[in-house]
Amino acid sequence: MSLMRHSLCLGSLLILLAAAAFARDVQNPSGLPIPRFVSLKSDEVNIRTGPGTRYPIQWVYRKEGWPVEVIEEFDHWRKIRDMEGTAGWAHKTMLDGRRTALVRGKGPHTVRTDASDKARPVLKAEPGVLCRLVECKREWCRVQVASRKGWLPKSALYGVYPQETFD
Repeated sequence: MSLMRHSLCLGSLLILLAAAAFARDVQNPSGLPIPRFVSLKSDEVNIRTGPGTRYPIQWVYRKEGWPVEVIEEFDHWRKIRDMEGTAGWAHKTMLDGRRTALVRGKGPHTVRTDASDKARPVLKAEPGVLCRLVECKREWCRVQVASRKGWLPKSALYGVYPQETFD
């Protein structure tokens, strides 16, 4: 291969790599995993049809701390999805990395002193109760409901992935 042809191939490769890096930065500017759970930072969060103020507001969330899932990013905008599957775009300043969860199911769940079905009950949490996630193990999460802490099975919570663990 001639030197000129080799230089053209190398130059083309560098342009493609730069374009891919730029596209990655625009499509995932935070560098954080997608999808991921976050919470709403305010009790008034506008959800838009697209990533920018030129897009119309679809609806307004009015519940600070509500858990939502980031499913896409573009510049300073995050496409989020709620527990019911409804999706729209919110500005990143309206989202918080603080983890929360909603109790789900048809009936109350027992919050326990330890990560075991045999542990002493602390309280009963009804579906729809908002709680702060303190830590999550393989099958259980330690939650805070009002001022009380205890453990709930992951399966009873919206706001954490089945295989996710953290402390």
